[in-house]
Amino acid sequence: MSTPTPPPSSQQLQAEVLRTRADLAAAVDELTTRLSPGYQASRLAQEAKQAASDAGAMATGKFGDKNGPAQDPRRARNAKVLIGATLGLVVLGTAVAVTAVLRRARG
Repeated sequence: MSTPTPPPSSQQLQAEVLRTRADLAAAVDELTTRLSPGYQASRLAQEAKQAASDAGAMATGKFGDKNGPAQDPRRARNAKVLIGATLGLVVLGTAVAVTAVLRRARG
């Protein structure tokens, strides 16, 4: 039969309450930061810059380097999406230009 543990002292309870408050305050501060529009905008801008850099690495053949996007599936996906969107815009622009030329040629 095990001996029952004695109840915590008043000082121990106060110390635990203070630790819990500090942990809760830190969690609230982190959530506030992560949900702020400024933080979200800067994170999105950083991801866009990284995707552009990764797309350049894919185009130059440095995609498989140790620190390249091939090591992180999310970065690789973002680079591929950027490349696909760029190609889509080029095709769309070409189609618009060809349509405009053909309309002028018809009169």
